[in-house]
Amino acid sequence: MTLHIQCFLIDDDPDDQEIFAMALQDMDKTIACSTADNCVEAIAILQNNPSYMPHCIFIDINMPKINGLDCLKAIKKIERLNKVPVYMYSTSADPRIIEESKIYGATDFIVKPTSISELTQTLSEIFYK
Repeated sequence: MTLHIQCFLIDDDPDDQEIFAMALQDMDKTIACSTADNCVEAIAILQNNPSYMPHCIFIDINMPKINGLDCLKAIKKIERLNKVPVYMYSTSADPRIIEESKIYGATDFIVKPTSISELTQTLSEIFYK
């Protein structure tokens, strides 16, 4: 039986969601990716579906309603997700935000690459380390 890898992307930009999905498919067609358009939606999905256990979560920093750091804090309060790697995923490379994200439990901080091939390479390093 093949392990089905499921990741969860929280990003309000549909273009970034599509690019992320394309990079994943370029890397490995067996990885599925669910998305949420904002943190309110993401938190509801994660809290209301106890059987949903993504293998990893990617969170954009700059989003409406709840920002990525507050979303990270909320996700880390969901006990069953404590061991799920969470990657902050943003165009910003502000060292203060990078440090805060790690303090709040992010596994790592990824600056959004400028090309699909760069993103594919970054994701390969995460999934196949």
